[in-house]
Amino acid sequence: MLTANYDQLKLRSGDTVLDLGCGFGRHAFEAARRGANVVALDAGRDEVQGVAATFAAMLEAGELKDPSLRTAAVQGDALHLPFPDGTFDRVICSEVLEHIPDDHAAMRELTRVLRAGGTMAITVPRFGPELLNWALSDEYHNVPGGHIRIYRRSVLESRLRSTGMRVTGHHYAHGLHSP
Repeated sequence: MLTANYDQLKLRSGDTVLDLGCGFGRHAFEAARRGANVVALDAGRDEVQGVAATFAAMLEAGELKDPSLRTAAVQGDALHLPFPDGTFDRVICSEVLEHIPDDHAAMRELTRVLRAGGTMAITVPRFGPELLNWALSDEYHNVPGGHIRIYRRSVLESRLRSTGMRVTGHHYAHGLHSP
């Protein structure tokens, strides 16, 4: 399921996109299908290798509109992004910040690599359903790399604003992860 709204993100063909915490690439693949140059970044080696292989298969199968598009899968750290300031037109960070102990530092890094006038899609689980998942199972959040916080929208928006971002909208993509 795609949690980022590409219309709100204002993604256009030719944009350069960072998908931070790409996992196995669902948002990166959609951005590439829409004609964007994409860097998919994740801390996990298996995820990065899988995304790189899928990008190659998409190119070979002709799924990308423009074969000259650049796609890359990079292993990296959200707190120390290996890109110059203002590199990306669009940034996607979907269902990632709730896993990062210093989420504010990650937000500052995302803001740093976004070009002036660019847009960013940040998604996190909704407060109520997330609270239910935490109540149902300690294993849901008490595991290495698991969820370490539950956001209220007002807190997330306040933290984003503190990095210089301007919040322009929100939406809900789904209501409950599978318990």
